[in-house]
Amino acid sequence: MPVAIITGASKGLGRALAEALAARGWDLVLDARGAGPLEEAAEAVGGQGARVVALPGDVTDARHRAELVAAARELGGADLVVNNAGILGAEPLVPLAGQPLDGFRAALETNVVAPLGLLQEALPLLREAPAGAVINVSSDAAVEAYRTWGAYGATKAAVDQLSAVLAVEEPGLRVWWVDPGGMRTDMLAAAEPGEDLSGTPAPEEIAPAFLRLLDRRPASARYTAAALLEASWR
Repeated sequence: MPVAIITGASKGLGRALAEALAARGWDLVLDARGAGPLEEAAEAVGGQGARVVALPGDVTDARHRAELVAAARELGGADLVVNNAGILGAEPLVPLAGQPLDGFRAALETNVVAPLGLLQEALPLLREAPAGAVINVSSDAAVEAYRTWGAYGATKAAVDQLSAVLAVEEPGLRVWWVDPGGMRTDMLAAAEPGEDLSGTPAPEEIAPAFLRLLDRRPASARYTAAALLEASWR
């Protein structure tokens, strides 16, 4: 069975992707900071028959990243790495004039440095996989100038550039950096408290866009979930 490593998998998009991949027969290595929610998610995902290894920890910790890759190796390898874990850097979001620099540094570590570190650790396994792939979760804030989203958007812009360069340097892999669009998640609620999210898609509605990448394996590039869901794929 193919094996995927998914960070930030206890809730939101990470959990939705884990459930979707498990339903397709994937084995999974799941990460999140909170042990309780991660274990709950792992039990739900494992109920679909997948082998699931749940490793609570912080992706900014090099030892934890090594443990994630080692767990994938024990399951048979790593066919896919999904860098989904992320933080805002300030909750609620604030204009750049008031952005706490410590929060920005923390966001850079979690959103940019940790994904690169995990990929460096996992690349030997991805290169050996028959169809190795990387999905880095991006944001429209990486390419649009939204008030208060500057610091977070800067981290996602950095992820986009790292992804683009990785795609050039690793032509044997598929590297996709994907803007999922707005989702009804705890993160979005924390970013903009009081915002009405009732009409915002749930992560479960967005996950099929990521599955289309795995089904069709388009060229390494930046994609949006909306475009993927609408694509005709001739």
